[in-house]
Amino acid sequence: MIVRIASGITGFDNLTMAGGEIGLGLGGLPENTVTLIYGPPEVGKSYFCHGFAYYGLTQDEPCLYLTTDLGINEISENFKEMELVLDEYLENKMLYVVDTSDNGESTTYDWYQSASVRNPTDILVKVTSGARSISQKNPRLRGVIDSLTTILESNNEMLIVRVLKTYILRLKEAGGTAVITYTEGSSDPRTEILIKSMADNIIKLNGEKITIEAMKGMGRREATYQITGKGIIIDGNDD
Repeated sequence: MIVRIASGITGFDNLTMAGGEIGLGLGGLPENTVTLIYGPPEVGKSYFCHGFAYYGLTQDEPCLYLTTDLGINEISENFKEMELVLDEYLENKMLYVVDTSDNGESTTYDWYQSASVRNPTDILVKVTSGARSISQKNPRLRGVIDSLTTILESNNEMLIVRVLKTYILRLKEAGGTAVITYTEGSSDPRTEILIKSMADNIIKLNGEKITIEAMKGMGRREATYQITGKGIIIDGNDD
């Protein structure tokens, strides 16, 4: 049986249950895998990341969060709007942030590192260091990259593909389960194919439907969803 971890997304874990697991609460994302969440802009990709990261924190699973678009203060405000408060988890060093946004802080803390989106090597060093630090204290962690698109736009695409491959390797070695967001059509089609090939699970959001295109242990599934003040809510399985 494939071990899955609860996603924190309302309705998602029910959608991902196998036939024999219905009612057993065994849905979610396969453990120690990487899930690519892709689709057009403004369809809820970041909301998925927020829910995934926060639920893990409530279960004593630390999170390594690489943000490229929003600074830590903006992320905290977004969480507050969803009635989710990060302060306790930042203070307890459960949430480790690598911030490459233009709105990042200049100060460095144990739980916060800033980096330039145009320096993928430095980003990888800081992410690897964070994963190592977290894994020494906890055998299970969650990873988020939101979003890969900004890094691709600021660097040579093939370089980022190599960096992403190393990131995935390091995170899995640390016992991590990761979610990575990407805006569909924002890079060369060949690059997009390579990115998808590195993910264990592929999920598309289009603003109305969530489609699980690939996931370990199950076939394609689809459902409608809504974006609310508290995040993504998946209505049910349409298949």
